[in-house]
Amino acid sequence: MKNRYVVKALLAVSLAFALSVRLDARASAAGSFAGVLTYHNDNSRTGQNLQETILTPARLASNKFGRLFSVPVDGYIYGQPLYVPMVDFGAAGVHNVVIAVTEHDSVYAFDADAAGDPLWHTSFLDPADGITTVPSADTGASDIVPEIGITSTPVIDPATMTVYVLSKVKAPGPTYIQQLHALDLITGSERLHSPMTITADVPGTGEGGTDLTFNSLRQNNRAALTLVKVGKRATVYADFASIGDITPYHGWVLGYDAASLKQVAAFNDTPNGSAAGIWQSGCGPAVDSAGRLFVASGNGTFDINTGGVDYGDSVIALAPNGTGALSVASFFTPFYQLILSTFDLDLGTGGSLLLPDQNVGPTHLMLMGGKSGIMYLLNRDHLGGFSSFRDNIVQELVGYAGPLFSTPTYWNSTVYLAGNDDSVKAFTLFRGKLLSRPASVSRFKLGYEGATTSLSANGNRDGILWLIDNSGYANSNPAILYALDPTDLSTQLYSSATVPEDDPGPAVKFTVPTVANGKVYEGTEDQLSVFGLTIPEAPAHDPRD
Repeated sequence: MKNRYVVKALLAVSLAFALSVRLDARASAAGSFAGVLTYHNDNSRTGQNLQETILTPARLASNKFGRLFSVPVDGYIYGQPLYVPMVDFGAAGVHNVVIAVTEHDSVYAFDADAAGDPLWHTSFLDPADGITTVPSADTGASDIVPEIGITSTPVIDPATMTVYVLSKVKAPGPTYIQQLHALDLITGSERLHSPMTITADVPGTGEGGTDLTFNSLRQNNRAALTLVKVGKRATVYADFASIGDITPYHGWVLGYDAASLKQVAAFNDTPNGSAAGIWQSGCGPAVDSAGRLFVASGNGTFDINTGGVDYGDSVIALAPNGTGALSVASFFTPFYQLILSTFDLDLGTGGSLLLPDQNVGPTHLMLMGGKSGIMYLLNRDHLGGFSSFRDNIVQELVGYAGPLFSTPTYWNSTVYLAGNDDSVKAFTLFRGKLLSRPASVSRFKLGYEGATTSLSANGNRDGILWLIDNSGYANSNPAILYALDPTDLSTQLYSSATVPEDDPGPAVKFTVPTVANGKVYEGTEDQLSVFGLTIPEAPAHDPRD
């Protein structure tokens, strides 16, 4: 008899837990949570989802968390998965949707909560007419293998239910074509005026000709697409660097009207020089409320200090005019830029983070770092320019982290960094500066290239720091998903490496986890894996009851 009461009690607890998760899921989807519509959650690139009520440290500690299911895809997923809640597909019902893109030039819309066929699948290939992905061998580089198609993270406009994606294909000739697509979120079909072929030219005497023309083979759109809305104007921006530093290439920022896809901006950061690509390990430009874009360039020509127009190894603030065209509002270049360029220590390997308004010192701060591992805290209203002997900036942070191929995350006056061959570290932001001693450090170190972290929380509580160790990508070893307590990074809440059946699939470098509505989404070489809480099954019914 006692055993029957225990069974009933366990059943009641199980059902109560299941109900609480379902209610939390409905509340999250029905509330103000708009989804994860852009890289690192917002245009400030904070990495925050502050409306996560299902995944909490207590639930990860007391309930099984792991891989729920995976769905196959046809190529490597480099872009961060995006999430849109409660999309009405008419007769097909209402679905939470996750968008994934592949290097095989495919865009998938999956039901975010259940395994199965995609809600839709759009391919930009046409093998019958000779339209294929770009073989990596055509570029002479091995940075992206074995093919190049869609590399960057898309961006979604919820107001128009449009998914913006940038593709790259090889056509007969051979001809290499990059295109900006505006896809209907419900059907995956092209919107009016879509696609728009990427072309650009600017005056200049730099590498590539007297009038610099966009090179569709050499230029690579690694940085995430970015949607900027100022007043009634909506613009989609795409940044470009190289593939494997093979010249000729430059750093480009191209802007397109979100409705017509007409090009409204074409900025080149080395028109009289070469290189200085803008890629930021996949992070798109950070954008402030005025619509200013903040980008960081890599190694390349720098001559602004001598009256030139080239911005190698620089942070650049680009201000749009009334039509979306861009001009340089401010810039920062380290005084040892020549050393950075000479020793391949690109400034622009990390993404920029815009911090909340400060009460002490400059109001508007941004944080970014690069391959040297040095972090720069900048006044984004006056970035600091260039001096030949001293940087005119808010704070220079030497030795805080390993080389950065990632974007910092911000939450509760704390900045999280995960550098190359380094631990995950938390630094407190106090009175407009970062304290030099870490507030906490993870017990493990990440491998090559570190990680871009993501943060889920319910406002200022129940935080979880998520990250993927992709250091095994070169040998197709499994990616490893981690969950850490952001208040004490030495507390590990979860690791997929400890549970063989939770293997998400082979790692892809620079990938970022997406956390939404009780689940975590992770892209790999051949599948999209979905993690979440595993609700205990109800005990079998005892016929004697």
